[in-house]
Amino acid sequence: MPSAMTAQYGEDRRTADTGGRTLAGNAVERLPSGRDNGVATERVRRAAFHRVVGRFLGRVLGRHRQLAFDAAAVGIAALDVWLRVVPEAEPYNYVLSVVAVAAVALRRRFPFLVVLITVPGFLAGWAQLAAMIALGTLARQQLLSAQTYIGAALVWLSRFFVWPLDEFVALDWKTHVHNAIYGCIVAGMPIAIGLLAHAREELSARISELAASRERERMLHAHAVRADERARLAREMHDVVSHQVSLIAMQAGALRMTAADPDARQVAGTIRMLSTRTLDELRQLVSVLRTTSGDDSPQPRVEDLSQLVGAAGITATLTVRGPVADLPAPVSGAAYRTVQEALTNVRKHACGAATAVSVIADADQLRVEVRNEAPEGAVGSVDGAALPSGGHGLMGLRERAALLGGELEAGPTDNGGFAVKVTFPLFRPLEA
Repeated sequence: MPSAMTAQYGEDRRTADTGGRTLAGNAVERLPSGRDNGVATERVRRAAFHRVVGRFLGRVLGRHRQLAFDAAAVGIAALDVWLRVVPEAEPYNYVLSVVAVAAVALRRRFPFLVVLITVPGFLAGWAQLAAMIALGTLARQQLLSAQTYIGAALVWLSRFFVWPLDEFVALDWKTHVHNAIYGCIVAGMPIAIGLLAHAREELSARISELAASRERERMLHAHAVRADERARLAREMHDVVSHQVSLIAMQAGALRMTAADPDARQVAGTIRMLSTRTLDELRQLVSVLRTTSGDDSPQPRVEDLSQLVGAAGITATLTVRGPVADLPAPVSGAAYRTVQEALTNVRKHACGAATAVSVIADADQLRVEVRNEAPEGAVGSVDGAALPSGGHGLMGLRERAALLGGELEAGPTDNGGFAVKVTFPLFRPLEA
């Protein structure tokens, strides 16, 4: 079980404490509303599917395209030979031309060797296009290297020299000049095309690198914006919330020392204890917001529920069954926060009601339930005044559960109480 949990809830996985969407490296986490970073989930899945299919087809078509180009090159070279065949030619002319055409199929792996093989077919046969195709491939792979210069000289010589030797000698000087000029064209054109193709590949690679660089810059900018926002939130929490809670703790301590009523002193002590604990949690949260690796700070787990329930200030029982010590950190922390929020709601809306907390872990899931009975007497705080509530507590719990693939149910019970139930799966298939 630990290995599967680590695969699902690895140490690098970041989970937000307040719901909403979070960014973990380059990963996109799913929102409970069925959207990924503001884009509909179905659209994201379709886009991912199209990307996978496109890459697969690109690889397949890339291999077949190369074979198609090789077949086309061999076919064009063979057609060039077939159209120029002279009936009264010698047998070696046919042999050298056929060998040159067949060698074109190997020009990608052995470009210089293929040029050497096609030169005799060009010189004593009709394999001019075969030699030009081989020379273009050599220039594309080797650029202006020594082998390219040698191959260009051999191709030029094959176009300039006329076989057999007696026919070459019988030509006048104008024909020699004409053959020399066309030899430069025949040897220079494939080199120019090969260099152009290589430059196009280099330009495409540079554009891809530029796109990747811009994407990295965009991600760094997003992280910088998030860091600034986290720092601003940390300052607000430290300057406003912590200050107010500190005043509450000080006033509660003063009331505890001066109050004559034992019940009032007990309530003041509870207020001071809860205020002090809230300050500690605020300090931890501020440290998380001020750092980029906030998950390294200690977070509450299921093992800490006994202390939480004992200091809740209400009549509550805790039942824990199963291997809770082996729970993933995000699941264990979410279970703790669920119980904490439920107990807070009991204190606010059903003060004095008996509450039962149940945490059951098995091989597949973790079930957490907080159930309170119907409250006796006034509902609310100790003095009957309603405490402020923004209605975001259960919403945050539902979002937290959805981030971990769980489900939350909350509602009144038949006997007038209230129940909060949440289930966290311990095994989930990883999404592509």
